[in-house]
Amino acid sequence: MPEISRFLGIIIAMYYNDHNPPHFHARYGDFEVVIAIETGEVVEGRLPPRVLGLVQEWREYHKSELTEDWNLARERKALKKIKPLE
Repeated sequence: MPEISRFLGIIIAMYYNDHNPPHFHARYGDFEVVIAIETGEVVEGRLPPRVLGLVQEWREYHKSELTEDWNLARERKALKKIKPLE
């Protein structure tokens, strides 16, 4: 699973040719969550509330870049790194 960003102990990644809806994976310690890019819906898993808030803030800032990486992943092309939350 290619890593596309890392910040505050949170790892953001995408799988190649993954299922719809367009989403990304966020890992923090033993927690993992799948989040829809467009809506921010938690599709699967859970994160501590504070961490989920940080991931959602990051997602809002980078929706277009996440969508671009989603499309690259569907075509099995190299993904672009996305800036961490500052």
